[in-house]
Amino acid sequence: MSSPKHDLFIAGQWVSGASYQPNVNPSNHEDVLGYYAQADLPLVETAVAAAHQVFESWSVSGIQQRSDALAFIGAELIARQFELGTLLAREEGKTRKEAIAEVVRAGQIFQFFAGECLRMTGDILPSVRPGVSVEISREAVGVVGVITPWNFPIAIPAWKIAPALAYGNCVVFKPADVAPGSAWALAEIISRSGIPAGVFNLVMGSGRVVGECMVNHPHISAMTFTGSTGTGMQIAQKSAAQLKKVQLEMGGKNPQVVLDDADLQQAVELSVNSAFFSTGQRCTATSRFIVTEGIHDRYVAAMKERMAQLRVGDALADDTDIGPVASRSQLEQDLSYVQIGRDEGATLAIGGTLLERGAPGNYLAPALFTETHNQMRINREEIFGPVATVIRVKDYEEALAVANDTQFGLSAGIATTSLIYASHFKRHSQAGMVMVNVATAGVDYHVPFGGRKASSYGPREQGSYAKEFYTVVKTSYTYA
Repeated sequence: MSSPKHDLFIAGQWVSGASYQPNVNPSNHEDVLGYYAQADLPLVETAVAAAHQVFESWSVSGIQQRSDALAFIGAELIARQFELGTLLAREEGKTRKEAIAEVVRAGQIFQFFAGECLRMTGDILPSVRPGVSVEISREAVGVVGVITPWNFPIAIPAWKIAPALAYGNCVVFKPADVAPGSAWALAEIISRSGIPAGVFNLVMGSGRVVGECMVNHPHISAMTFTGSTGTGMQIAQKSAAQLKKVQLEMGGKNPQVVLDDADLQQAVELSVNSAFFSTGQRCTATSRFIVTEGIHDRYVAAMKERMAQLRVGDALADDTDIGPVASRSQLEQDLSYVQIGRDEGATLAIGGTLLERGAPGNYLAPALFTETHNQMRINREEIFGPVATVIRVKDYEEALAVANDTQFGLSAGIATTSLIYASHFKRHSQAGMVMVNVATAGVDYHVPFGGRKASSYGPREQGSYAKEFYTVVKTSYTYA
């Protein structure tokens, strides 16, 4: 049976691509989910033109229309959570349980912003001049270019597209090539939501062609991107040259501090969750365990015991704890860092080897390095896989210093029973999100998401803070 083709969505129509690319299951390379269209430059230009043309009318459309459309999208995502979660697990490799949870989260995000459409507020203030009133309001930015990664192929598009539409913007959306199926399914639902033609456009394809055109196009007013730090910096530089608004979520080298007074079992469970669930392919995943010397040996022994119990297997199998790495290229990168760690003199305490699981797939045993220090490459560079390290430190003060000694600043955690240390860490951790006795990976959809330093740039994502990026402020004066 031939695999189906999936087209682009431009100006309210499904449009053939310039070429098509297979979407291969990382759990089983013989399973092709379908062939997904690749846009060329003229197709991207058509999508941007369609969005630009309809923006003026959409940006002043009724808020109930927008709210109803977003509510429709959210309700269908939640209703189809098992079907879409299975698709997501097949193409990206996270377990079906995790994938279903991601689909539900995407639905909740659309439902949240369906409400935000109706909660837009402003201010009316008296002027310092008698008889003059001042009105402060927010308006849509324009056409927003959305570029998303493969690790959360439906949730990250949701938390960018939903606020863009809620606040009256138009969207040109480019998902990652590695996992286009979930993004296409989301686009298909959006296509039936009742929004006018051209408001939302799906242009799959390479960053070199599609992404480059979006960043450089004069009719795209803002770019929101999640991906690597290097690509993000390029987008920032090119956007700044055109005075585009830009929002970037990039890399992380997230620390998890474990103090002597921590509950050992709790610390181990949240550490395993932080570092290895979703195959370690979360920008908020812990990759550095910074452990004080009083608990270090017991912690390492307990981590090895717990990691040995983890079942790596097909993402759709009910007994799988950790699925395959998302792509062959990512697997090769993970393995290269395992070798780098060995070459640097770190001890590979457990894992880091390829696994056979019947069908050909990207299976890697989660790896834990011990006897490392913070200047090693495995502690400086983002690996983005199930590879983590342990750094032994003397006390809390050294742990905090090591945790902050990184170019990144997305998420940071601490395991402790001390209110004093927990409070101090929350205040002095140089990260955008701090977790106390909670896994570093896993955040709520109604509160701001983002980091500091090389992890994030521009206004925060999610929750009511999203309006800072997707709207512009206008101040109006009236003399009566």
